[in-house]
Amino acid sequence: MSLILDRTGSSAERARDLPFFSRRHTGPGSGLRAELVVPSMHCGACMRRVEKALHALPGVTAARANLSTKRVIVEWSDREVTPAMIETLDRIGFPAHAAELPDRQHDADLKALLRALAVAAFASSNIMLLSFAVWFGADPSTRQYFHLLSGLIALPTVLYSGQVFYRSAWAALRHGRTNMDVPISIGVTLTFGLSLWETALHGRHAYFDAAVSLIFFLLIGRTLDHMMRARARSAVSGIARLASPSATVIETDGRRSDLPLGKVMPGMKLAVAAGQRVPVDACVIEGTSDVDCALVSGESTPIAVSAGQQLQAGVLNLGAPLVLLALRPSSQSFLAEMTRMMEAAESGRGLYRRIADRASALYAPVVHAAAALTLVGWLAIGSDLHQALTTAIAVLIITCPCALGLAVPMVQVVAAGRLFRSGILIKDGSGLERLAEIDTVVFDKTGTLTTGMPELLLYEKGTQDHEANLPLAAGIAAHSNHPYSRAIAASCPRPLAVATECVTEQAGYGLEALIDGAIFRLGRPGWAAPAHAAGSDASVILSRNAEPLESFHFRDRLRPGAEQAIEDLKARGLSVEMLSGDRKSAVADLAARLGIVYHAEATPANKVQRLEELKREGHRVLMVGDGLNDAAALASAHVSMAPASASDVGRTAADLIFLQESLAAIPLAHRIAIRSAQLIRQNFALSIAYNLVAVPVAVGGFLTPLLAAIAMSSSSIIVVLNALRLALTAQPEK
Repeated sequence: MSLILDRTGSSAERARDLPFFSRRHTGPGSGLRAELVVPSMHCGACMRRVEKALHALPGVTAARANLSTKRVIVEWSDREVTPAMIETLDRIGFPAHAAELPDRQHDADLKALLRALAVAAFASSNIMLLSFAVWFGADPSTRQYFHLLSGLIALPTVLYSGQVFYRSAWAALRHGRTNMDVPISIGVTLTFGLSLWETALHGRHAYFDAAVSLIFFLLIGRTLDHMMRARARSAVSGIARLASPSATVIETDGRRSDLPLGKVMPGMKLAVAAGQRVPVDACVIEGTSDVDCALVSGESTPIAVSAGQQLQAGVLNLGAPLVLLALRPSSQSFLAEMTRMMEAAESGRGLYRRIADRASALYAPVVHAAAALTLVGWLAIGSDLHQALTTAIAVLIITCPCALGLAVPMVQVVAAGRLFRSGILIKDGSGLERLAEIDTVVFDKTGTLTTGMPELLLYEKGTQDHEANLPLAAGIAAHSNHPYSRAIAASCPRPLAVATECVTEQAGYGLEALIDGAIFRLGRPGWAAPAHAAGSDASVILSRNAEPLESFHFRDRLRPGAEQAIEDLKARGLSVEMLSGDRKSAVADLAARLGIVYHAEATPANKVQRLEELKREGHRVLMVGDGLNDAAALASAHVSMAPASASDVGRTAADLIFLQESLAAIPLAHRIAIRSAQLIRQNFALSIAYNLVAVPVAVGGFLTPLLAAIAMSSSSIIVVLNALRLALTAQPEK
């Protein structure tokens, strides 16, 4: 749904009719909340201006902008008066509407940026080739021809590719403010205009290459920024897609009907068939089944549920149909809470974003002042207008932050290639920066430190022939896909052949086989051998006519390289701990094997709370997890990694994905991140040194716009070459 607000009617009237308007019944004094989409936010300065304007409205208690989702959440206390949010944002140049931007709109924006970048790349390369001929002494007639040809190429490029900056600059100026795109637009326009003047007067130099090159380099950064933000938005969308669009409601007369999820209220009876996800947080009132709770605990082993047990939204029903009683509306469900946690985590502002915010606030006025003072100064000493204007344009061009803008993304691009060759994918360049800052690593257990599949640890001799029992158990287990059954079957090279018609599977309990008149059961101790189950710590029992034959114990299979990876991380001075939703005994056993601290039986909210505790203690945490239950923690951590086998949402929420089975990818990624951070700092130093030298030279009139563009390009090339040193490093040093 894409609904653009009109300008008719009061704010209160419009708000009450819109889907973003909601009342929050969270206790005494609770107020109202609105979620607005602000598509024109594209930098930290925009966020600050939007939040400041909304905070100034009477009754507003909170306003938080999220640049990744381009949304603003506004909360206010007065239930009788709705703040004029839409009008306020319209007035300061940030039109807002009620519905989330559709994915196709984000795709269209990216395609427009890529087209503009392609046009600028084509134009800058061709104009630069023509400029070489001019630089190396083309005769006047040829030079004039090349200038005209360059102008014909540059004109549509400036108008088409430059519109990204022109529109932003005009929107800012029209509402009495400035941003980084204002001096960029002025510099490009003046450079192109001066080039036309020189061409019309048959001058020796024109500066079309400078104008087009500025647009090309700046579009690279703008496109990369857009792509990173689009990836951040997709994590929240992935969780939303797991929610069922509707629920099957059982009416009082027994009829069944589908009801939109938003209309499901507490107290309604719901039917959930095998293979369906639980639509809202609910309690089982009829039926017995196995459910996949990986969403909640991260554990892949199915859990048996029966009447009286509570299930959270998103849990997958694997076995038999269930009848549930809804406990909470969808807006307060487990999935909704996870979405809110991830959005809150994405709202954080990293170090480089804060630096960019400050730079955007200082860059425009400093450049304007420097160029204006240069123009006035040259006129004051008696220079003609042409010389003064040329020098001022040179100052505008040479202060273009291309080298500074490339200092970070170029290292990130090279590092991404270096990581890819090592089987690691990086999704967000800033994640590499944050990975270099960590001092603590927190692992999920199942699917991360372990493979998520149990292995048979031992089996204990029962009352019958020990050697015959394992093949018998393996033969029965071969008829089930339960992880414990697969582990038993895999542990025996020669299982006993058991006919399929002799075996039945009882959902939530185990397997039952009728062999030679005897009833064999392989499953939960309380079901397989009820009289002998008390005090047994076995996971599975094989019984004959309710008498135990064997007790089977399991443990999680370690992921390859787990022990060595943890040793490497400790050797690098990092603290390591495990945070798992599994039972305490299983987590403690694995932690003892690896020699790390652990926290067991942790829900997704508990995991986020633990990360927040570490953050308050001053730690910077790398979270490594794989399940949907880890998604909020992955988003909340300072930086996050997930294996390729992780859930879709887990992979989306993580900053880095490792494709190999081995956990050796984690210390390797950390070493590359440390080296990348060193190169980024070097690039910053080179960029600052360039400006300290180049700006005084330009102000002194020693550079033409063409030479200024060359100097600007040279500084960018130096930054790129320095970044490439990472690719030439065979193995980053420890």
